[in-house]
Amino acid sequence: MSDNSTPGRKPRVADDEILDVLRAADDPVLSTAEVTERLPIKRSATYKRLNALREEGRLIGKEIGGRNTVWWVPDDPAGS
Repeated sequence: MSDNSTPGRKPRVADDEILDVLRAADDPVLSTAEVTERLPIKRSATYKRLNALREEGRLIGKEIGGRNTVWWVPDDPAGS
């Protein structure tokens, strides 16, 4: 886990913590709001981090209308 002990600093969340939220979910996809509920960071920060992970190819996001996006971790391409 990240070190969140510095007074006055916003909590930090590691990329792997975000990916673990998605991997541990009962549903195959989660919305940005659902991911945010499980992390100690705001929705705007969550969305930026999810987008960065998508750009790195570490997860997939699909806009489902308006400002709603769902996210999931792709299957491991090893062995494909």
